[in-house]
Amino acid sequence: MKKPDELRVKIFADGADKAGMLEMYRNPLIKGFTTNPTLMRKAGISDYRTFALDILKEIKDRPISFEVFADDFDEMERQASEISSWAPNVYVKIPITNTRREPSDALVSRLSKKGVKLNVTALLTLGQVERIAPCLAEAPAACISVFAGRIADTGVDPIPIMAEAVRFLRSYPNIELIWASPRELLNIFHAESTGCHIITVTNDVLKKLSLIGRDLSEYSLDTVKMFYDDGRQAGYSL
Repeated sequence: MKKPDELRVKIFADGADKAGMLEMYRNPLIKGFTTNPTLMRKAGISDYRTFALDILKEIKDRPISFEVFADDFDEMERQASEISSWAPNVYVKIPITNTRREPSDALVSRLSKKGVKLNVTALLTLGQVERIAPCLAEAPAACISVFAGRIADTGVDPIPIMAEAVRFLRSYPNIELIWASPRELLNIFHAESTGCHIITVTNDVLKKLSLIGRDLSEYSLDTVKMFYDDGRQAGYSL
């Protein structure tokens, strides 16, 4: 098993808690950051712009994605233009469709031609990858986020899908494929095995990085000790 610093896949921290983001910023293994409106709402953020500009004062040298939150494409375009102006390391996340199932292809093409760095998000099928990639051909840099974890939640193995997406995107050197919504640390190695460029990982999973390569016999003993200590501290008796 490779050590974390030997991996080709780039690990991006996924979250919107400022303290957690800055903690991960101090970790040289973390090569970038992603956020979304759901994570920001969960973190209690009420002022989108203020939060983003504040975190960008600290994170200046690694990619960071902020997502539009409109459902109308004209408003998405306006928001994308503002978000992209905040800093040169900003990528704008655009959903693959709006809530009415209308594809965002035309918007993605327009923004690409304007020189906006994009992260097209919420993809779950290879067909969506194949459809949107040509729309990103003129972008200065772009990412496509395939939610492999959500694919797995349906009982479908995401590995063949991600591997095929990697092969397809070889014709688009400006596009990086993101393994999004991982469910466990092992997914980092799944992403590595497919040749995926990036994996986004939440802080709770990232904190398990120190377990990589751990002796399983010793880990078993630690587990036994945990159960014993918790039972003793609870004062259980029969």
